[in-house]
Amino acid sequence: MKHYDCIVIGGGHAGIEAALAASRMGCSTLMVTFFFKTIGQMSCNPAIGGVGKGQLVKEIDALGGEMGLAADSTGIQFRQLNASKGQAVRSSRCQSDRKQYKQYMQDVIRKQTGLEVLEDEVNEILVKSGKVIGINTQKGEKIGCQTVVVTAGTFLNGRIHIGKAITPGGRIGEPDSTRLTDNIRDLGFDVLLFKTGTPPRLDGKTIDFSELESQCSDDPPVPFSFRTPFIPPEQKLLPCYLTKTNKTTHQIIEANMHLSPMYSGQIQATGVRYCPSIEDKLKKFGGKPSHQIFLEPEGLDSDEYYPNGISTGLPADVQEEMVHSIKGLEHVIVNRHGYSIEHGVIPATELKASLQTKRIKGLFLAGQVNGTTGYEEAAAQGIVAGINAALSVKDREPFILGRDESYIGVLIDDLVTKGTPEPYRMFTSRVEYRLIVREDNADGRLAKYARRFGLLDEEVYKKIEQKYESIRKEVERFRATRVYPGTALDQELLRRKSAPLRQPTLLSDVLKRPEVDYAMAVPFGQGLEDLPEEITGQVEYQIKYEGFISRQLKDVERFRHIEKIRIPENIDYDIIPSLSIEIRQKLKRFAPTNLGQAQRISGVTPAAISVLMVYLKKYNNRVQGTGFRVQGIGKLL
Repeated sequence: MKHYDCIVIGGGHAGIEAALAASRMGCSTLMVTFFFKTIGQMSCNPAIGGVGKGQLVKEIDALGGEMGLAADSTGIQFRQLNASKGQAVRSSRCQSDRKQYKQYMQDVIRKQTGLEVLEDEVNEILVKSGKVIGINTQKGEKIGCQTVVVTAGTFLNGRIHIGKAITPGGRIGEPDSTRLTDNIRDLGFDVLLFKTGTPPRLDGKTIDFSELESQCSDDPPVPFSFRTPFIPPEQKLLPCYLTKTNKTTHQIIEANMHLSPMYSGQIQATGVRYCPSIEDKLKKFGGKPSHQIFLEPEGLDSDEYYPNGISTGLPADVQEEMVHSIKGLEHVIVNRHGYSIEHGVIPATELKASLQTKRIKGLFLAGQVNGTTGYEEAAAQGIVAGINAALSVKDREPFILGRDESYIGVLIDDLVTKGTPEPYRMFTSRVEYRLIVREDNADGRLAKYARRFGLLDEEVYKKIEQKYESIRKEVERFRATRVYPGTALDQELLRRKSAPLRQPTLLSDVLKRPEVDYAMAVPFGQGLEDLPEEITGQVEYQIKYEGFISRQLKDVERFRHIEKIRIPENIDYDIIPSLSIEIRQKLKRFAPTNLGQAQRISGVTPAAISVLMVYLKKYNNRVQGTGFRVQGIGKLL
């Protein structure tokens, strides 16, 4: 029997990052997927990033992942979203060439040392004494392993709906994973049903672009990866186009709403709130006269367009009529119809923060099986699961990111602490500390972990260290440099409608004025000049928002105190007085590892947290003689 350190089930965005991380950390790794040719498939829109999602991609990259590099290499349009709102909410997004992205990822997988790919279906995860020991496959192979990472995407009991027609499948033209779903239930897990969907694909040769608004790439384009110095000028970039639904479109949809799988009762699963079907939009925003549609190119050598905004499960003939009612699409040929898809989801509250299941050692879950939606959320979970699978093999402590240091930490903490009643999507608004957890400083926050795990080489890491040393020095220079009234600086301030200086002033205080930016201020100081934007942008941000950042850092420090109060695994909530039966049940079910997690469980009151703190103090006193100590308790009690 063959044996591997880690087996990854699935070759989507989560599976890729999990398999690469585990193998790059020195673990013998096997990826099992239906078809090698679908590894890296962009099942929905051909785009990476977006609001809240761009931050995830930057963090995956800082941890040594591949998604950012793939996006940079295959991007055909790059945009900075929320660029006018400041770094705290700025997010990167790119359109990728669908074929090139898939090919890029397949090449990386093919070349990765220590990683093999098996084209097969996993029927069973083998468990002995509460620990993973291997898998059985559809073709009859029994393969041993120490860890399994399930990244099955939408394939667990996947069902595709186009009108009344229902086809088993995890993606159009591909089978579902019924046997694995049954096995997961047999292992004691609940399997819920969520719903997502995709729009029709359109023949670009038949689109009338003449009256549509174009949306071009940023110039120059900003790369995702900190390891990509720039997007080469010869990399061809394409525009997207904007159109809208209209009154006629809405009338067609409303007249056929009874044929929509979601509203006919055919689908009972929970749909995506933040990426709804066009039917959902009309139901929830009935008074809106139109809905925007982005026509996104699928690739450089493809004429196909993805109409982002009209995801639907309506019958094919209704889809044709609906599409033809839209400006610019009156005579378009529909290459492939949209569809809704139901798929199995395992409640994320079954997981530890490492993404290992609580009930089975060595079994990790990542991606849409945990109830998320989106390539980026999947890949973020994938890299964490892959790292932790490798650490488990090496018998090392798990890697757990905090809410105060990453979007990934918020994503995973939300899932494992609260669960999700609907497909979860990341937004900047979910992140409490977004002033200090930003796109532009992801490498400064997370690269140290990638270096520790061997996922970034020394040369790359030294460049990151040098970058942040330059930022520190430049900030200090601004804070130490004085400028004086009656100089050319006053003339420049007046030109910008800002008051002239009345006394000697620190250059950092001048930079804090809203009318002043780094480029304007730097000629009036002495020292470093002509620094790259990746440095000057952070210098300007740190100085302008110094007060806000300082307050947020204090909040983080208070937050860390409660996060450090560990709850022993063997704690008996039944013997703790003053806890209600409901709160005891929730604490047992979620099994929080620290007081911060317990505090975030819905329904666990501040009074209950106080009771827990007092109990843990007494517990700490009782076990002092054994050499054990509940970390962090002394700072609060």
